[in-house]
Parts: sequence; structure tokens; C-alpha cells
Amino acid sequence: MAAQEQYEELARQLNTVNAVKRDLARALPADCPPAAAAVLLALARGGEMRMSRLAELLAVDMSVTSRHVAHVADRGWIERLPDPADKRSRLLRLTAAGAGKLDELSERTAERLAEQLGDWSDTEVGELIRLMTKLRASFGDCRTPARARPLTPGPRESGRPRHSGPEPPTLDPPSPAGDRAAGSPA
Repeated sequence: MAAQEQYEELARQLNTVNAVKRDLARALPADCPPAAAAVLLALARGGEMRMSRLAELLAVDMSVTSRHVAHVADRGWIERLPDPADKRSRLLRLTAAGAGKLDELSERTAERLAEQLGDWSDTEVGELIRLMTKLRASFGDCRTPARARPLTPGPRESGRPRHSGPEPPTLDPPSPAGDRAAGSPA
């Protein structure tokens, strides 16, 4: 188990991740802020879905999701189709233009990372990916509010509290506050 000082330093270093995310967000085109990118990515990964499912994936309420969906729909990046199972509902689907926009976002993000990490070896980049993947798995579904992810009482294993919850998420959501604190799509 790591020493208390190491955990404190890790907490300080994790704060820098937000600065990196903000820098990556600045690489996105003005017409596609991070929250819009998260909608496109969710639909690309999850396929056609109802808005309620999208809100769940993004871990934001329906009003926030509706605003982000309107933004991407107005640009032709997604389409809203009648749900054959429930005529009152709509299904959201990524369009070819949306897939193209997502490709552009991925390319911009990769270019920005390549610029900033140009002096890193492939091994170092791979090690960071491996460790960040392990960190994310250790925390479970980070998109679920902490109050909904109670720690399981009992002894600590491997120096970490145990928790209950669904599988780890596959994408970073926009923040409920809007695009300022949202993640990058790639």
C-alpha cells in the first residue's frame, strides 16, 4: 500500500488532469464544444438510443441532455427518429455528417496530444494509458454521483475502499454546468 504522502501527491497531480482536459477542449472547433462531442461519441459507441438512455450515459439530467441534443441536431450531426416501440419517444442516431465531425474531433485531439507529448516515448504513452485505465477501473463508474455510490462497509482491500456500482464507463460526460468542464472526445 502506498504511503499517505504518495496519495496526497497523487491527488495534487490529478488536479492537473483538469487543466489538460481544458487544453484539449480548446483544440475543438467552436461549433462543437466538449458536451456536443460527448453526445456524438455516446451515439457512435452506443448506437441508436432514446434521449433518456443518452442522459444516463452522460450522467446529466434530461434538460441538459435536451439542450446538447438540440445543438448537435441543429447542425445535422444526429437525427431524431420515431421510436417504433413507443410513438411518444424519439430515437437519436448519428448521421454521416456527425460521424465525420467525430473523426475531425478525434484527429484534432490526437494532433494536440502529439504536440504536447512529442518528447514522450511510445512506451511512456502506453504506460500512462495502462495506469489511467487501471485508475479508472479502481473507481468504477465515476459518472454516478458519489451519493449514489455508497462505499461498502468493511475491511479495506489493497488499500482501497470497496464500492458497488455498474461497470466502468466508456466515455467522459459533459459536466452538468455546461461545456466548460467537459472532457475531450478522444
